[in-house]
Amino acid sequence: MSRYIDTKLFSAQLRERAIIPSEQKILIARLNGSEQEKDLTTPVNCQGYGRIRHFRYSKHSDWSPNPLPILPAAQALGYTADEVLRAQIFQHAACNWRCWYCFVDFTLLSANLRVSNYFTAGELIDMYLKEDNRPEVIDLTGGQPDLAPEWVLWTMEALKERGLAGKVFLWSDDNLSNRYFWDYLTPKQRNIIATFPKYSRVACFKGYDEASFAFNTLAAPDLFNQQFEIYGDLLQEGLDMYAYVTFASLPHHDICSAMARFVDRLQAIHSNLPLRTVPLKIEVFTPTQARITSEHQEALAFQYEVHNAWLEELSKRFSEVERNLLITDVTVRL
Repeated sequence: MSRYIDTKLFSAQLRERAIIPSEQKILIARLNGSEQEKDLTTPVNCQGYGRIRHFRYSKHSDWSPNPLPILPAAQALGYTADEVLRAQIFQHAACNWRCWYCFVDFTLLSANLRVSNYFTAGELIDMYLKEDNRPEVIDLTGGQPDLAPEWVLWTMEALKERGLAGKVFLWSDDNLSNRYFWDYLTPKQRNIIATFPKYSRVACFKGYDEASFAFNTLAAPDLFNQQFEIYGDLLQEGLDMYAYVTFASLPHHDICSAMARFVDRLQAIHSNLPLRTVPLKIEVFTPTQARITSEHQEALAFQYEVHNAWLEELSKRFSEVERNLLITDVTVRL
């Protein structure tokens, strides 16, 4: 028996429970009572199925800043970006990978009906509209939202029906694990998503090589390569795309050449893509504490060396002016 997740099979099994296409309903995680809730800085909202997230530009003095989605949202909404961005979060209750560092309870990723419920996109937006002091940013996250790519489409339709298209910034995540965007959406539907006003998507590269990818996700190492293919195809569809990358891995001595190969892969998609890619610092949250092994502790420490290799590689390929560009001023459209 393989020690890796059968991503294709697991994705199909999760999708069976994570969406009801005939009713246009999505399975959303219930956050109250979860381990994740202990890490929240504000109470859960939307009847326990939503939360407010505070995205911080300069969260860590020893790490690259994270301008996502702060700068894309500010540009779309026409205001000056602040250090902190508030966003309304809804979490899809399914994910086909098991990243050890994920800040979400694994039970909230397993399409478990005991800790989740079905909602139409319209019902979620209506709950959002009833909240006081609601932010102008909605983030569809998970889990893996693209186990049900219809969710983004249905949310756009719900916003349009309520006169909110172009009035809020819509952001969604993607772990680059499947091709459901093409399997379950028609060309017309994909174009609606690509051209919807004030929508952007971020996709996360789970590691910088096959070994770190498998270590982080428990998925087969060869799926590391598929991430780049999917990302490139999403760009070809015309989506406004950004990228994250996580640098957790077991220590090794080949980090500089491994990082060079990773940046090569990004630039094979678009020469500027590294400048639209944000490294995420891995931290320990309440749901992750029980998962941490001695190997994970080593990875947490080693990520700083990987981060340094990333910065060094960027300095070889881009001028200081280019590296200091706002991420929203970096062009990657194909």
